[in-house]
Amino acid sequence: MTTSGLVLNRQSLIDDVKPVGNSQSRAAFTASVRDFRWGTRPTAVGTTEAAVESRVFRVETFTNEFWTSRQRAASRLHEVSYRACFKPQLPRFFIERLARPGQTVYDPFMGRGTTLIEAALLSRRPLGCDVNPLSEILVRPRLRPPQLDEIQHRLASIDWTLDGDPSDDLLAFYHPETLREICALRAYLLARGDAGTLDDVDAWIRMVAVNRLTGHSPGFFSVYTLPPNQAVTVAAQRKINERRALVPPRRSVPRLILLKSRSLLSDCDAATRQTLKQSAKDALMLTGSASATPELQSSSVDLVVTSPPFLDIVNYATDNWLRCWFCGIDAETVKLTMARKVDEWQITMSQVFAELARVLKPGGHVAFEVGEVRRGRVRLEEYVIPCGVRAGLKPLLVLINSQEFTKTAKCWGVDNNEKGTNTNRVVLFRKSVRRARA
Repeated sequence: MTTSGLVLNRQSLIDDVKPVGNSQSRAAFTASVRDFRWGTRPTAVGTTEAAVESRVFRVETFTNEFWTSRQRAASRLHEVSYRACFKPQLPRFFIERLARPGQTVYDPFMGRGTTLIEAALLSRRPLGCDVNPLSEILVRPRLRPPQLDEIQHRLASIDWTLDGDPSDDLLAFYHPETLREICALRAYLLARGDAGTLDDVDAWIRMVAVNRLTGHSPGFFSVYTLPPNQAVTVAAQRKINERRALVPPRRSVPRLILLKSRSLLSDCDAATRQTLKQSAKDALMLTGSASATPELQSSSVDLVVTSPPFLDIVNYATDNWLRCWFCGIDAETVKLTMARKVDEWQITMSQVFAELARVLKPGGHVAFEVGEVRRGRVRLEEYVIPCGVRAGLKPLLVLINSQEFTKTAKCWGVDNNEKGTNTNRVVLFRKSVRRARA
């Protein structure tokens, strides 16, 4: 089989070079994906084509339900709200197969830190980067979780009557007494940060509070609002209240923080804490662009598992305005990538891939997850392959995790496969191992 360019068939996908620092060889990994069965459902095998200049790449593509769709089949530490995050089973699938304990796993778009938490739980060294400063606020405390009694004692020591200068606009979300407690906690945390005395317990309380600011159930500080992982505008919330005849109810901020902490820590036993402590001691989290990470040494990363922003589907800047206010972050200074056209998105991702190729060890892998966007009309994996190839990485396969249930879609009251992300589409790349010349 020939074309005007390079064709990647099964044989060329499986490099005979011995893997450097990986738990499975390429042959074993590809064979395990090919032979994978979900119940009685076999893996479908196809091809994804992508043109790179004058060459055509045909990359084997495997479709199945490779990890569970059950929402709670993972550590409870993951259960913090963040827009457009993938399930923990996705990074675990690749970490378990392509990185050994002690090796480095990196996510250049770490978001809520799913990849980093899974890497740490699996005794790998977690590295992360995100242009959004909220990411580190959400991630780092869960790598160093305090004991529940420490959280309870700290909450009891805070002056909840402190005047934190609340904004009347926020009464669209909160009962006046709840807002007073939120502002008191905000003032306490900002003062501790300014004084350099904000410790692991404070950081945990801040993380949980950020996660509880707005939502759709009594477990959140706010009146009913959707979705639970972002804040609508004040004007939009007022319309929700009017339409649903809602009045913000009284919520106890310290009580809800303790309840959520108890849930997050419910399966965090002594062995888990020791694993996290060992993994987190060398953890590194960067705030900045994924295309420029001079803090990371060249050829230092064993595995990358990540998912970038998808075109203009998610507006991260407007999602996080309330969280930024609570943390004392000027949201206007956070410059997030929002590409509205595929070619613009591809340019940005090419810059990221060039940096990933630099930091990746020879023989290391990049698992790059994208989704079906614009109702399946745009399959971003076809645009990701050229980004990796131009950076010098070899596309090994495309793995499509297809599920019949999508919580996001049902949350919005629409039928599955009409809206929402129903598939994870992962392009797996490898950095070549250069053979020494004879």
